[in-house]
Amino acid sequence: MSYDLEQENKEILARYKDLISNTYRTLDEENNKLIRKAFDIALDAHKDQRRKSGEPYIYHPIAVAKIVATEIGLGATSIACALLHDVIEDSDYTYEDLKKIFGEKIANIVNGLTKISIMNHQNISVQSENYRKLLLTLSEDFRVILIKIADRLHNMRTLESMAPDKQKKIASETVYIYAPMAHRLGLYNIKSELEDLSLKYNNPEVYNEIAEKLELAKESRERYIEEFKKEASERLKEEGLNFTIKGRAKAISSIYRKMLKQGVSFEEVFDNYAIRIIYKSDAKNEKFLAWKIYSIVTDVYHSNPSRMRDWITQPRSTGYESLHLTVLGPDRKWIEVQIRSERMDEIAEKGVAAHYKYKEGYKQSSDDRNFEKWVTEIRDILEQQQNLSTSELLDNIKLNLYSKEVFVFTPKGEIKILPTNATALDFAFAVHSDLGMKCLGAKINGKLVPISYVLQNGDQIDILSSQNQKPKSDWLEFVVTSKAKSKIKSYLNSQKNQLVEDGKEILQRKLRHAKINFNDEEVNKLQKFFNLKSSQELFLKFQSNELDVSSLRKYIESKNVFNNLLSRFRKSPPKNVHFEEPKEQNLDMIVFGKDEEKLNYSYAKCCTVIPGDKIFGFITISDGIKVHSDNCPNAINLRAQYDYRVIPAKWVNAESFKNRVKIEIEGLDRMGMINDITTVISGSMGMDMKSMSIESNNGMFMGNINLEVKNKGQLEETFKKLKSIDGVSRVRRLQS
Repeated sequence: MSYDLEQENKEILARYKDLISNTYRTLDEENNKLIRKAFDIALDAHKDQRRKSGEPYIYHPIAVAKIVATEIGLGATSIACALLHDVIEDSDYTYEDLKKIFGEKIANIVNGLTKISIMNHQNISVQSENYRKLLLTLSEDFRVILIKIADRLHNMRTLESMAPDKQKKIASETVYIYAPMAHRLGLYNIKSELEDLSLKYNNPEVYNEIAEKLELAKESRERYIEEFKKEASERLKEEGLNFTIKGRAKAISSIYRKMLKQGVSFEEVFDNYAIRIIYKSDAKNEKFLAWKIYSIVTDVYHSNPSRMRDWITQPRSTGYESLHLTVLGPDRKWIEVQIRSERMDEIAEKGVAAHYKYKEGYKQSSDDRNFEKWVTEIRDILEQQQNLSTSELLDNIKLNLYSKEVFVFTPKGEIKILPTNATALDFAFAVHSDLGMKCLGAKINGKLVPISYVLQNGDQIDILSSQNQKPKSDWLEFVVTSKAKSKIKSYLNSQKNQLVEDGKEILQRKLRHAKINFNDEEVNKLQKFFNLKSSQELFLKFQSNELDVSSLRKYIESKNVFNNLLSRFRKSPPKNVHFEEPKEQNLDMIVFGKDEEKLNYSYAKCCTVIPGDKIFGFITISDGIKVHSDNCPNAINLRAQYDYRVIPAKWVNAESFKNRVKIEIEGLDRMGMINDITTVISGSMGMDMKSMSIESNNGMFMGNINLEVKNKGQLEETFKKLKSIDGVSRVRRLQS
């Protein structure tokens, strides 16, 4: 393929100039020189490289640097590192070279980014290990994670050129790790876009359907927002306020989560867009003006008190500040209104990066401190839990990523922010580790309660302790904070370390007799085979003789089967090989891999699969191939952590295959409703109805029906006809 190099060079220069002229931070001459030097090195390093799309590779680092400069809002050092982020990995430039050219700080950041990238080449628990590596960079330089998020965002924006299987793997990895991380850093726009793009590749049908409906509703949405602006603006201007009013559709992924959570269609999600009032203010009057605007808006429109959220009086631990209220707006429609200053809006958009812009002149409140506390907490966990399996580490740290918060008080009146469902014991650990380790109980608002008491907003807590108290294993059942869990586990682990070592020696000896090498990979496989949470648990089982020679023999037998299967599908299909579903409706059998092999399989219990569903195979260690639906709740985790064990699968052949599926139907009750439903199912569709239960209450009915269907097409046609029955409001398929 030939390329217009002259045109490409012009485009590279244009993109670089665009990067420099659109930064969030103001750049001086020295900053510009640093970025130019980084650009020149990156240009040289990637001069002969191209992306999968055929574009010059340098487009990618420039795009990442632009995200860092504008959407995240970092300064010159980070922009330079973003331009250089692939240089060590993809060229002859070394860490030492960059250290000589740019100094130790930049070289270390680029090296941290390189270490994360290298993790992608691992096979065992790929994503968990990647996550561990990502978090370990916190102890090096926090900018590493921010640049990595920018790198992932650009990769997601340009994912079209990848093969379908690769797309799903990267999308699953993104929603599993990078979106929660962006959320916790206050990068809400980036978090939403990462989730939306992940949904686009993991579940394109749903994504496209919601996107189309949002586009169709765009005109009416804009009309509604203009009506709101007209009514609210008059009152706000009368008070001499300087403000703007914006309207936006909510993220597609957010709408989809609401549809799933509430069991409703797109049309039934009432708050799929929001209005934002952004006002100018100095530091002194910022809070006063927010409540003034709140008062004016609620004078114009009735509000729903139960949906009011005050994140200004007490900001989220990410630093997010805003007033959220839901009002009955024009046309008697409920709409969410967000009230925030320009400073608050920038922090909501830029997250952690915006804090530094406003350090002077504004109260140095809990936002920075809370964020720094969270970072410190993660570092502590990493230091304390070197012996934990990565999956356990992952669970501990992800605890606080998406969690909502509860606000409680110490006896002296200091505020502590903890995740929702935190207990008195969590509070004790939050005050001090030693207090948590010796906690006996607590006094909540003067009343004695056990350490398992779940904290409520506004509780005042006094912890009772004893020198004789020691952590117990059942404590882990009711603590929710990562700090408490890690401290308790650390203590319990120290008590059983000797037993673990004894078990390890026993296992080594048994494996040696079986002529199997003892290494991390083998231990990982044994752990998964026996369905254990950690290698420690594995060693303890051998120490206590719960696992013995006969158990090991079963593992060796299954290992031979697993290895044979895995070796067939270890290599990914070439990019140009598309694994498309057949057009015909005669589907009753599943084949696997690009060679469409017939293999023994069974259906996973975590989802319901019927012919016509998009599916994939997963090679288990002990149960052969399990078939999952693409919409399976575990699909993302499986693709993210064990992509090398995921194999393409599709339906082929025959006509008479039947499978049982459960549906839910509801609507307005009337005479003859049941007869109309059965006429559609048994009459016009000719389907076998295995069971039916319908309850009527106050004029409404709800029922569950078990059907035998041939394929997905037949089920969709049945849904269409059922929804056309007078009075039926909703029909949906239930996953078992």
